[in-house]
Amino acid sequence: MNKALIFRGGWAGHDPVNTSDMVAEKLRSNGVEVDIFDSQECLLDPDLSSKYSVIIPVWTMGELISGASQAIEKAVRAGVGIAGWHGGMCDAFRNDTSYQFITGGQWVAHPGNIIDYEVEIVSEDPIVQDFKILKIHSEQYYMHVDPSNEVLATTRYNGDILPWINGTVMPVIWKRKYGEGKVFYCAMGHTAKDFQNTPEILEIIVRGILWAMRD
Repeated sequence: MNKALIFRGGWAGHDPVNTSDMVAEKLRSNGVEVDIFDSQECLLDPDLSSKYSVIIPVWTMGELISGASQAIEKAVRAGVGIAGWHGGMCDAFRNDTSYQFITGGQWVAHPGNIIDYEVEIVSEDPIVQDFKILKIHSEQYYMHVDPSNEVLATTRYNGDILPWINGTVMPVIWKRKYGEGKVFYCAMGHTAKDFQNTPEILEIIVRGILWAMRD
């Protein structure tokens, strides 16, 4: 059986407990065993690379404890997937560039905070199939992204709030490889309310996690 590791914490404004509980429930309904930890010590398990198929960080900002960054990097290089959403994965551990190299992106701004915007699916990948345009009422993430990412969805900034980014097209869902591991990220999913208001977000995240699991 595939087994997922969720470690959660950090800034409480991103609702790490409720969002990860919703994701865990969907994963379990897909036959995945899920371990959830409210601390980072689980990352220091010497059997991390053999015990889990995917690591799911849900930890906005903060810092990784000593040895955890190296443990994640080692596990992903060895084939363990890493997957997540919003700030829980890509506004995490801001000073850890090694972690950012793995994930393929880092949050830098959300102009206007909670606004209405659209996400366009730009791939026929099975993770996003059946969807075309998602209408979102939440934070529109502006990110620094790795050019090697395989982009599955984008958003466009209209310049109403920051005129100098008018027309900028920003990747917001992507997948990539790191070593032998598969990486998936979705910039949506600010709180559990976002999952409830736009259930497509939760569906895409769960599909992405299932894809990222070690083969």
